[in-house]
Amino acid sequence: MSEERPTPRSQPPTAAERELVASLTQGAGGEEHEGERVDGGEPEAEQGPVEPPRVIVPRWVQLVLLPISLLALWALARAAGKVLLIFVVAGLIALILNPLVAFMQQRARLPRGLAVLTVYLAFFLTLVGLGFLLANPISNQVRTFTNNLPHIVNEANSQIASFQAELNKHGIHAKLVSQGKTALQTLQDQVSKSASELATFGGGLLTEVAKALVDLVLVFVLSVYMLVYGQSIGRLVRRGMPTGDGTPADDYPRLAQHAVSRYVGGQLLFSIVMGASTGIALYVFGVLGIFPDGQKYALAFGVFYGVMELIPYIGPILGAIPPLVLALFTDPISALWLAILFVGLQQLEGHVVAPQIFSHTLRINPLLVIFALLLGLQLYGIIGALVALPILSVLRETAIYLHRHLKLEPWERLPPPGGSSTPGGSSPVEGSPPAGSASGGLL
Repeated sequence: MSEERPTPRSQPPTAAERELVASLTQGAGGEEHEGERVDGGEPEAEQGPVEPPRVIVPRWVQLVLLPISLLALWALARAAGKVLLIFVVAGLIALILNPLVAFMQQRARLPRGLAVLTVYLAFFLTLVGLGFLLANPISNQVRTFTNNLPHIVNEANSQIASFQAELNKHGIHAKLVSQGKTALQTLQDQVSKSASELATFGGGLLTEVAKALVDLVLVFVLSVYMLVYGQSIGRLVRRGMPTGDGTPADDYPRLAQHAVSRYVGGQLLFSIVMGASTGIALYVFGVLGIFPDGQKYALAFGVFYGVMELIPYIGPILGAIPPLVLALFTDPISALWLAILFVGLQQLEGHVVAPQIFSHTLRINPLLVIFALLLGLQLYGIIGALVALPILSVLRETAIYLHRHLKLEPWERLPPPGGSSTPGGSSPVEGSPPAGSASGGLL
């Protein structure tokens, strides 16, 4: 028997062999790339993000499920009432502060709970700092007003007494000033007679203030929880919405957050512009002698007017009350000029400033803006009007996102009575004119 020879075992490649194979591979790849450059002129550019297929909404969903869902949401919103409003306000606050929380997480490497605490502390410290910056000039103006208050009271008494004499001269007997008393003393006597009504009003006002404070604390707590669990909420929202292309520009939670941020930026800019315009106008009136106290109190009145502009509808009216009351105590003619000034400012605000600012920030038609404000005011009062525009901005982004990623299943058109169809009955013969064309059909 012949002895079998053992088969030689394969040895691993040496370093020289590996270098040779690598050089041959690179050379072949280089020739291929060079061939592509010669043929195409330039190497192919990297492809962008792949657009996901659009989700098709079946016809039965369009016909049955979608209307029932909208009616159920409307009924739930009506039943929830104030609870829904509290959650909406807390959600908007969380959307506003979420970019700062994410920034603290990424840059400072903080846990999310600690980042939320840091952002809220920074927010409250910023408010306190602004208060200290504005406290000194405003307190000086308030102190000046307090020192001038006796003179203002005397002026008011003389003005009301002269007005009483003018009315008596023309046969109009209005009892503004009682015998032997000043005008303000007479007013004080009349107010004291209505003490019970004022006490009832004051008790109701205190009750409403206590309820508002409870709601404010609840909004604060809910916004903290929403920020702490913000990432989980974002993942839940992403699962409920159609899939995007994976880029930040097509991420629905990020788009909603940007919509709210645009509203906040526009509202702050709007308040700053209107507050500065009011302060400058009052200072000019003071320099010209139309409203002498405007030169002294321009800063305080301007800041107050700018803050009141954050409240829709009644904000401009509330902001105009302090200078108008002061002018009525000193010179009614000055109050008339101030009334004309504030009417002009409100017209400028409604027709020039607000459309120019919010058309660029919210990107919404002004008619929809007015409708949203009126609807929010009708449903939830001033708070409803305050949150109407950010909700409208989020709804706009939602509609655009769904339009980009959803496709409604088309409804098949029935053939006209007596019309011919293909043997299968599915579609007309190719090249035949469609129903409703110029050959006898309706346009």
